[in-house]
Amino acid sequence: MAYADFVTAMMSLFIVLWLMNSSKPIKEAVAGYFKDPAGTTKLTGGNGKGPGESPGAGPADALTLSKDNMAKLKDDLQSAIHKIEDLNKLKNQIEMTVTSEGLRIELLESAKGTFFDSGSPELNDSGKETLIALAKQLGGVPNKISIEGHTDSRPLQRHGGEYGNWELSVDRANNARRLMQENGLRPDQVTQVRGYADQKLRTPSAPDDPSNRRISVIVQYIEDAPEKK
Repeated sequence: MAYADFVTAMMSLFIVLWLMNSSKPIKEAVAGYFKDPAGTTKLTGGNGKGPGESPGAGPADALTLSKDNMAKLKDDLQSAIHKIEDLNKLKNQIEMTVTSEGLRIELLESAKGTFFDSGSPELNDSGKETLIALAKQLGGVPNKISIEGHTDSRPLQRHGGEYGNWELSVDRANNARRLMQENGLRPDQVTQVRGYADQKLRTPSAPDDPSNRRISVIVQYIEDAPEKK
């Protein structure tokens, strides 16, 4: 073995031994470099996990979403949901609309309860699966997120009248926020969690309609920075 080959082999051994005793963040950083040495994932607005590395890496990853291309995110999210068999069954309960705020994604309840059991702030299995799928997609965009909880107008009185529709709407929105941040959204991505009770009915003419009970996830526009004078 030539001396240069011996030195190279020893250096490789030392690097392996160093990595074996390094912290998890260092191991992930080194692994990330070898997977994407040019750093192209971050340059395109990705989630830093590299192409094909995570179910969350999807059509949303390379977008910086403004008023010009928010409709593309809507189409991409709908396509992703339709590819998941369990969620495709719920497509009529998942409504996406481009509004003045951004992309509004609404999870609409049914009479039997689609994403939450009736009167409960806890997400059921369908609610968890839907929000996790959305979080994995939306974690790859730089846009900020706000989350709203809404109820219908049926009175809810629990704990001696201390827990009603206001508390329920806030708790549902916050539980959605927590789950999404645990499964793809960045820690600083959610800027607002709001509970409206029955003050913003989806169907005002039918205040007790189950579809008034919903979670709204709003992907906010990124406004163009003002030009410097």
